[in-house]
Amino acid sequence: MTVKWTIVSVLSAAGLAVAGGLAWAGGQYGPGVSDTEIKLGSTQPYSGPASSYGTIGKSDTAYFAMINEQGGINGRKVNFIVRDDGYSPPKTVEQIRQLVEQDGVLATFNTLGTPPNSAIRGYLNDSKVPQLFVATGATKWNDPQHYPWTIGWQPSYQVEARIYAHYILKNVPDAKIAVLYQNDDYGKDYVIGLREGLGDKADKMIVATQSYETTDATVESQIVSLQGSGANVMFTVAIPKFAAQAIRKIYDLGWKPTHILNNVSASIKSVMEPAGPEKAVGIISSAYLKDPTDPQWQGTPEYQEWLAWMKKYNASASIADAFNVYGYTVTQTIVAVLKQCGNDLTRENLMKQAANVHDLKLPMLLPGITVSTSATDFAPIKQLQLMKYNGKTWELFGDVISASGS
Repeated sequence: MTVKWTIVSVLSAAGLAVAGGLAWAGGQYGPGVSDTEIKLGSTQPYSGPASSYGTIGKSDTAYFAMINEQGGINGRKVNFIVRDDGYSPPKTVEQIRQLVEQDGVLATFNTLGTPPNSAIRGYLNDSKVPQLFVATGATKWNDPQHYPWTIGWQPSYQVEARIYAHYILKNVPDAKIAVLYQNDDYGKDYVIGLREGLGDKADKMIVATQSYETTDATVESQIVSLQGSGANVMFTVAIPKFAAQAIRKIYDLGWKPTHILNNVSASIKSVMEPAGPEKAVGIISSAYLKDPTDPQWQGTPEYQEWLAWMKKYNASASIADAFNVYGYTVTQTIVAVLKQCGNDLTRENLMKQAANVHDLKLPMLLPGITVSTSATDFAPIKQLQLMKYNGKTWELFGDVISASGS
């Protein structure tokens, strides 16, 4: 089975593929589109405190390279322009304005980070430029009434935190919870979701919180303070650099709480290995993608296709880094949407089709998890499964859980 055949079959099975591989002459085009090209733009943190996420942007680029080699999307090659914003919102604004006003992109795709995306959302919506499948799970991206040009992709941080709260209530009924969170919308979304999930027990159960800034050197002092609270549950809400620091410090202190880690920092390559795998044993997180280090997937056709793509198009990236699965899968989503647009590649139709995806099954999503959107629901993925780290890989447990908790 070839990579090309399987990807096309996946999209066809979802009802999103369109006939033919030739350019649509005389189509309806927006900025950045011609009979031979579709121009998209993105910002990624190739430098700065969130640089471990930079492999996502490189994976996006690598997937488009494969699509272009196969003939493009309906005969049009994707010109994907990515600029480094260093996870700095002012720089994100500067780079996005350049992508829109100078490079003339049709849309932005998978721009990374809650603070950077928050900084550009108003500008892109005022300019009626699609801000597609942003790489952040903040709840604010699902607001089609007020921001009809912005759409998320991954599960909501608040939903994720509510799932952890339900786990705590069931498994640690005497929980005293300490929380480390990033002091912005990204971190605060998780705190809101945790409190929602705990309900009227939140004030009693949450005994300590500490925040950090992305400009901080370490979070060690925050961890020491949280340990002093007497907590027996630790909820770490951090980007990879600070998540690894927290794991190390908790271990070095000899503190042994039930440790829950948000899923955007569950990468073995970017977090567990820098922290020390033996120091992370027993940590609980959640997933919606297949972890490339999990042996149960490695014999499957879907994993083998991903591996073949990695070796040919993304060879400098780590096989152990789940962020490369993320980039692969989110880019499959926009390819499906662009195919669905047919020969109407205006910004208006692109946004319409991004909000018209029905149970899209993609190879590296966990079984039972699909991508769906509508004009009133801009949250494409609404399901998660809990997992525990065993020192080598993540082990899934329990059932797939939806946003409703079922």
